[in-house]
Amino acid sequence: MGVTYKYFGAPDGATAARVPISMRPEELGGDELGHGMFTKIKPETVAAMVLTGIEGVPLHKVPPLELVVLHPDYAVVKLPMTAVDPLRGVGEEAVGAAAFIWSTVPDRGGPRDAFTVYRLLHEWQDFSHRLHEAGHQPYCLVWP
Repeated sequence: MGVTYKYFGAPDGATAARVPISMRPEELGGDELGHGMFTKIKPETVAAMVLTGIEGVPLHKVPPLELVVLHPDYAVVKLPMTAVDPLRGVGEEAVGAAAFIWSTVPDRGGPRDAFTVYRLLHEWQDFSHRLHEAGHQPYCLVWP
């Protein structure tokens, strides 16, 4: 089946570490999670997509994720704010250009065509606005 990633917002690492893990992804929800996003796209890929496509950061300079919890059944990682903040202030043209740029990057996982990347970046843009409004940091819950 593969790995499932649940992106969510939390005010701090302690709150993020308390995310319920015994529930199936489709059952996970509630105010604490801020109605996050489920995807099969790795957090490293999403962070790189934003930073290389929007900010022009070379792929090898994308900052690492911060491990919050490592458990045999799951992990919680914190994404850098630089992976969400840039999307709040950009328009359609920048999102489209970033999607095109990312669709041409060789040897990386994630969506392959520009339209799929474009849709993902728009979802990530909405997520960025919700995080900002709530004053939350971006986290990702990973199930094997």
